[in-house]
Amino acid sequence: MDARRVSSSVLIGLGVIYVVAAIFSLIFSLILKFTSAQEDQLSLIITIISFIALFMGGLVAGGRVREKGWLLGGLTGLLYTVINFLFQYLGYDTIFSTQQLIYYVCFTLTAIMGGILGVNMFSSPTRE
Repeated sequence: MDARRVSSSVLIGLGVIYVVAAIFSLIFSLILKFTSAQEDQLSLIITIISFIALFMGGLVAGGRVREKGWLLGGLTGLLYTVINFLFQYLGYDTIFSTQQLIYYVCFTLTAIMGGILGVNMFSSPTRE
């Protein structure tokens, strides 16, 4: 497994996560702006979409390299966690709460599952 392929796959997986998050952030901000919906009403849906985005990022990362999906998904989820932690710590001067820590551990596990599935979905069958 080449380090260049791993790093590019993890970065592309991370890009997928942030693109999906940006698209749905735009959609939900428009819903909140032009309807009478409140943010509390959409929090479960936003959380579910966050898990789907991390799963997709892990899937893409694992599918690109086609081996060691658990590692690629884990690196993708871990890098996502580190970036968000740094953004929160440097931007808002707060660290993760216990609830956020649990969410980010679950996000990383979801990305690992996506990476494993990505390897299995996009690998060519070699059974003889």
